[in-house]
Amino acid sequence: MSGEIIVLVTSANGDEASKIAEALVRERLAACVNIISDVESVYRWEGKVARDREMLLVIKTTADRYSELEQRIHKLHSYSTPEVVAIPIQQGSANYLTWLRESVER
Repeated sequence: MSGEIIVLVTSANGDEASKIAEALVRERLAACVNIISDVESVYRWEGKVARDREMLLVIKTTADRYSELEQRIHKLHSYSTPEVVAIPIQQGSANYLTWLRESVER
């Protein structure tokens, strides 16, 4: 697979979000991670509707790095079933996308 993607991950708190973000960037699994605080999530869990305040990580990477990135998130995350979803980047600034690819090269 190739191409740039955005991966969305929610986390329980700022400390966990920062830990995940820093590890992913340090390990070149992500070029950049934005952390958006105070996201309200409404979801079904164990047969009931739940509501929580969470942090949202917006992770920029490539499809080639996705598998490793997902595995790393599962190791770092406190949730048994963390949200990890990828969205392809259809278009973007050529300079930014070049920087993104170079930032996650092995």
